Amino acid sequence: MRDFSTLLVTGGAGFIGSNFIRYVFDLDDFKGRIVNLDALTYAGNLFSLEDVAEKYFQNYRFEKIDIADRFSLESCLKKHEPDVVVHFAAQSHVDRSIYSPDAFVKSNVLGTFNLLEILKTIWKNKKGVLFHHVSTDEVYGSLDKGFFFEASPYAPTNPYSASKAASDHLVKSYIHTYNFPATLSKSSNNYGPYQIPEKLIPLMIKNMLEKKELPIYGTGDNIRDWLHVYDHCSAIWEIITKAKIGKTYNIAGENEWTNIDLVTHLCKTMANKQKKDPQVYLDLIRFVKDRPGHDKRYAINCDKIKEELGWRKCYSFEAGIKETVDWYLENKDWLFKVG
Repeated sequence: MRDFSTLLVTGGAGFIGSNFIRYVFDLDDFKGRIVNLDALTYAGNLFSLEDVAEKYFQNYRFEKIDIADRFSLESCLKKHEPDVVVHFAAQSHVDRSIYSPDAFVKSNVLGTFNLLEILKTIWKNKKGVLFHHVSTDEVYGSLDKGFFFEASPYAPTNPYSASKAASDHLVKSYIHTYNFPATLSKSSNNYGPYQIPEKLIPLMIKNMLEKKELPIYGTGDNIRDWLHVYDHCSAIWEIITKAKIGKTYNIAGENEWTNIDLVTHLCKTMANKQKKDPQVYLDLIRFVKDRPGHDKRYAINCDKIKEELGWRKCYSFEAGIKETVDWYLENKDWLFKVG
C-alpha cells in the first residue's frame, strides 16, 4: 500500500476536488500535506474549503495557478515536490464546451500535457510517486443497451468529452513511452454537496427554492448513472494507494435515472423536506429545446475496481439524494453565493 507525505490536487476548489480534499483529511491514517492547485474559474471557489483551511492550516496550502500556465505550474510543482498528483482540474460542462470549445482544449488537453511534461522531468528515476488522472464515462460515447468496460473503444461526441479523451490518450502514451507512473479512472455523473448550481441536481434545488422553472432538455428521456461524490473519492483513494501503475478503472454509481424521473424524484424529496404538496414543484417543470448532440445514455461497468481493489460504494441513491437535499437546504448561503 502506498504512503506519501505530499498530495497535490489540481482543481481542488471544484466540486469533486474539494470533496476529495475533505475526504483525505478525514482519514485517520493520513498525516501528510495537501496542496490545492486551482485557477478559480467559474467552477472553483474557496468558500467550499474555508473550514478545511482553518482546521488543517498546518498541512493545507492553496496555490492559485492555471495548469495551462506552464511557467507558474512548473514553479509550483518544484516548490512542493508532491509524491502524488491527483488531477481533477478540467473544464467539464458540456453546454459550455459546445459554445466555447477553445477553453476546453486549453485546460483539458494543454493543461494535462503541461503536468505530464513537468512531472516527467521532476520525477525522473524517482520511486514511489504517482499521477492519477480523473476522467469521465463520456469518453466512451453513448449506448442504448449494456455497459462500457475499461477496454471499450472511445467515441466522444462533444468538445468536452473529446478533450477528456485526448487527455486520457496523452496520459496512456506517457505510461507506455516513458514508463510514467500514472493511473486513470472514469466515473459516471457525480452528485452531492458543494456542487455549483450549473449542474442538474443543484440547479433544480436552487430553482425550486426560488420558485423558478425547472428546465429539462428535450423529452427528459436521456439516461445518466449517478454516483455520490463521497463514493467517487473513496474509489480514487483505493486506486492511488493500491493500484498498479498503468491501471485504468471505471467508477460507477450503478444507479440509472432518466432526467425527467430524476427531477420528479427531486421535486417529491424537496416537497417532503419542506412539508409542501409535491405538485408545487412538479408544476415548475418545463421541457426546453434539446442541446446539440445530446447523448442518450451513459453506462459503465465497475466490476474491475471491485474485484481488484475491493472498492464498494457506501451510498444508496435514496439515502444519498436525501442527504444532498438536506445539505443544500442547510447551506443556502453557500448555494446562492456561488450560484
